[in-house]
Amino acid sequence: MLEDEIVSLRTQMVEGHAGTRLAVHRLGPEDGGGRPVLLLHGLFSNAHTNWIKFGHAQKLADAGFEAIMPDLRAHGQSEAPTDAAAYPAGVLLRDVTLLVQALQLDDFDLVGFSLGARTSAGAVIAGLRPRRLVLAGMGLSGLTGWDRRADFFIDAIDRFDDVVRGDPAWLAVQFMRTMGVNRAAARLLLGSVGDIEPAELAAIAAPTLVVCGSEDRDNGSPEELVAALPDGREAEVPGTHMSSVTFAALGQAIVDFLAR
Repeated sequence: MLEDEIVSLRTQMVEGHAGTRLAVHRLGPEDGGGRPVLLLHGLFSNAHTNWIKFGHAQKLADAGFEAIMPDLRAHGQSEAPTDAAAYPAGVLLRDVTLLVQALQLDDFDLVGFSLGARTSAGAVIAGLRPRRLVLAGMGLSGLTGWDRRADFFIDAIDRFDDVVRGDPAWLAVQFMRTMGVNRAAARLLLGSVGDIEPAELAAIAAPTLVVCGSEDRDNGSPEELVAALPDGREAEVPGTHMSSVTFAALGQAIVDFLAR
């Protein structure tokens, strides 16, 4: 889909924690007729790359939903402060709660990919109550062992200019280059994200879809995550962790689950 075909895309700025301005992109009915779906993108990505570019947001809009897609702090069109005070523990959870309040989302669904999935799960554990939840690109160890995952990316940032092809961090560095990531802000953000204890998953009462690429185990086992959730079910789409967002099957799996 060409960008000029997305005629109803709207963008607004909303204040997150400590006044950081967050860009929120919306696609779908403006008159309140579409069920809101809040979609959180993955690390080093943005709403456009994760949800708009490959047609997932349009698929939701065509099904009668309103796709609401923030750029997380330090990503996309949102502000990327480089003051450590802007990144207290759990800052993304605070941002999501403030977005839900500012946009007056009383009855909504919540979808996250990778870091967005980890943020979605954490926000629900902290008290957010979506009707349905989708955790994409996520397995159990991506929630309960996030510190190890964060250490990998922090190392990639610290060695950014020295990473060569064949290094395990090569793809992460190339993606950061492509996305124009503010590395100082991203490093601070990574340090603000902590692990979720396995027992905390019992607080996720909403029906939850765990959807991963057939070759994606970057964040651990989706099957183990489904088993740990009170009301979980699994869907598989083509691709690796990086490529699964490029397949229309991801958007279709989300629509099929949310439309029930």
